[in-house]
Amino acid sequence: MKLDGRRESTNVEDRRGATGKVAGMGIGGIAIVAIITLLMGGNLGDVFQSVVESGALQGQTVSNYEPTPENEALAKFSRQILASTEDVWTRYFADNGLGAYKAPTLVLYTGSTSTSCGQGQAAMGPFYCSADENLYIDLSFFSSMRQQLGADGDFAYAYVIAHEVGHHVQHLLGTLDQAHSQMARMSKADANRVSVRIELQADFYAGVWGHYESSLFGSLEQGDLEEAINCASVIGDDYLQKKAQGYAVEESFTHGTAQQRMRWLKKGLNTGDIRQGDTFSLSDGQL
Repeated sequence: MKLDGRRESTNVEDRRGATGKVAGMGIGGIAIVAIITLLMGGNLGDVFQSVVESGALQGQTVSNYEPTPENEALAKFSRQILASTEDVWTRYFADNGLGAYKAPTLVLYTGSTSTSCGQGQAAMGPFYCSADENLYIDLSFFSSMRQQLGADGDFAYAYVIAHEVGHHVQHLLGTLDQAHSQMARMSKADANRVSVRIELQADFYAGVWGHYESSLFGSLEQGDLEEAINCASVIGDDYLQKKAQGYAVEESFTHGTAQQRMRWLKKGLNTGDIRQGDTFSLSDGQL
């Protein structure tokens, strides 16, 4: 991608080198909150949310963190891609009568960090939290993509960020919250099927961003699209499960197969029209 001279987003919170610390009520108080929440029918995610709301987790402990030149370059790249998503989605919302686009905040962290959706861990990969409208990335994920999955290249990395911003777009349009509400009342297998639709639509929205990034800024170079499509293929549920255990269990899929993820990303790239990204009204076979 050609990003020289492109602006960097200021909607970024840099927590690299900082880790959450326990304060406020202390461990005993946290245990009480956990017991009460579980007795009332909550799950472990609800426990963490209750702890956060009670003020048990506060503050940050800063370590002697020195980012490498590679890490700094990835941080700058991430800020530029976030700025691009802001430009694209602000214009798209305005042009299509969707109201004002409210940009999310990108949180850069190392290791783990507290969020309004639970404790963020680097092993989880990048994720979006609708409760605080932040997307969280430990930049070491990009090294893992390259070393463990063979997914490399700046547009592959940009696709990962754009996918998480896609979840934010879903949140702004009401789709994400409605889907999560439905999932809370479903069996695990049915909830997984809804989750697949959420993720495939976020892939589609990442493609929509790529469509306008290319047409508005002309930043895409030869091989960029292939990088993103390859990335989509190697983070499909079937690919990852087969790589980890030698076989795939379809009922456990939460993000979609490699073919599905590539298909919806390419559809967004080709059409640039979010009206064509309704993954929720289709049958499993149509996805």
